[in-house]
Amino acid sequence: MHDSIHDSAKQVQQARDAIVASGCLGRSPVYARLLDYLLNCARAGHQPKEFDIAVDVLGRDSSFDVARDSVVRVYIHKLRQRLEKYYEQHEATSQIRFEIPKGQYVITLREPSVTQTASSEVPITGRGNPILRSRLPWILLAVVLASGNLWQWFWPSQTHNGNLQQLIAQSPWQAMQDDELPIMVVMGDYYIFGELDEEGRIARMVRDFFINSRDDLMTLFMQDSDLQNYFRDLDMTYMPEGSANALMDVAPLIREMNKPIHLKMMSRVTTSDLRNNHIVYIGYISAMDKLNNLFFNASGLLPGSTFDELYEKNTGTLYRSNAGLPEQGQPFRDLALLASWPGSSGNQFVLISGTRDAGLVHAAKVATQEQHLQALEDTSAFEALYDVYGIDRTNFDSSLIYQKPLSPERIWSLE
Repeated sequence: MHDSIHDSAKQVQQARDAIVASGCLGRSPVYARLLDYLLNCARAGHQPKEFDIAVDVLGRDSSFDVARDSVVRVYIHKLRQRLEKYYEQHEATSQIRFEIPKGQYVITLREPSVTQTASSEVPITGRGNPILRSRLPWILLAVVLASGNLWQWFWPSQTHNGNLQQLIAQSPWQAMQDDELPIMVVMGDYYIFGELDEEGRIARMVRDFFINSRDDLMTLFMQDSDLQNYFRDLDMTYMPEGSANALMDVAPLIREMNKPIHLKMMSRVTTSDLRNNHIVYIGYISAMDKLNNLFFNASGLLPGSTFDELYEKNTGTLYRSNAGLPEQGQPFRDLALLASWPGSSGNQFVLISGTRDAGLVHAAKVATQEQHLQALEDTSAFEALYDVYGIDRTNFDSSLIYQKPLSPERIWSLE
């Protein structure tokens, strides 16, 4: 096995040397450096960002703005063209072929004799362990969802129960109708990174509640540089199944508002996002990240020893979910949390959350059904907690167990 790995790495190196020696990359050394950089990233199982390439290959500094400067995209495009031109002339003598998929910053390889299909393209890892997984389907989904005129392809408003216009007139949605601010749907996701084995391969995925973004992981590495020998940034996140179900309930309502819509993972949300958009958060309480301190500073609730518990600050009453542990056929109890409050820049926040899938899905039902909203106090700043009952992860009943107005001043005065 080690011989085959060695031979594979040797073939990649020979292919790289042949390309450089042919002169197809031109006189500038930049294209050879870029090719080497992408090959090294692929071997390490790392998918570089546009900013990474600008800094590491093109010598730009930390002020480089990918939104305003297209230099990386230009170099990638030209490198792709030069590789294609090389293979037009050397197809017969090339044992493997390097390709840069459009819209991505990764190198893939395939044997020229193999018909090019999605299944024949594999990442180069150097160890026969392809850990670099394409995120393109999720990127496409985000693009489709973020385009207001394309939401109808997935969730036509006529399929949604109830009159959407009457629903929008209810709090808290009505507060999003009276201005030109866009709506950002923020999905609660969990950042994961890789733990390395003794040979430097990814042994397992790690989830740490204190590492919620790439910046958090880089901060940890800066505090203890030795940790880079044991962990690797994979730039990957995952999202619970219940989040998708909740989004399907909320999407028709947001689309009906006929406003610009953006979709973002919580791990990629910035402070400016929270100021410049109406925010609709959909996800677990444990994935609230940047919203966590903001909300619970003003809330009458607080997470207990785990994110499966909430307790009232004033009374100490404890509410607990066991939805993460029930055996098949056994009943469970989960918690659904719905809250809303005005932001400091005239925007509105809507929090649709739960401790587990059942609670999250129920919170979405409450937020998108007129009779549930009418049962709540008519205010744009409130929080409501529901006890949700079910069997085999299927909801059967629920009850409102806590409801209080929120004081948003307590949130923004602490900034």
